[in-house]
Amino acid sequence: MQTEEIIESVENMTVKELTELVEAIEERFDVSAQAAAPVAVAGGGGNGGAAEEEEDQTVDLVLTNAGQKKIQVIKKLKEITGQGLKDCKALVDDLPSTIQEGLEEEEADDLRGELEELGAEVELR
Repeated sequence: MQTEEIIESVENMTVKELTELVEAIEERFDVSAQAAAPVAVAGGGGNGGAAEEEEDQTVDLVLTNAGQKKIQVIKKLKEITGQGLKDCKALVDDLPSTIQEGLEEEEADDLRGELEELGAEVELR
């Protein structure tokens, strides 16, 4: 299969199919798509100090309690993470759960607010 054929095939996939593809690739090759993202961002200039400073400003979004509206929290996690309902339910059932890592503080605050509106308890670490 040529590279162009693969790209065309991916272009025609639904979000669900793409999520399943990413999960299958992660499992088959023992890699993580999330781990690759910081490498792409970290490149650039001789500004090592600035890169370290930026890294220190990122936070992890951690769910500590789903609250009374567990189903709505699971749906919101699906929206935030792009994972399937089964995976999101597992995050809610096995607390505390890291929802996303390496977020900018502003984005993490916004997501925390959305989850807290549903009655969930969320920490930024």
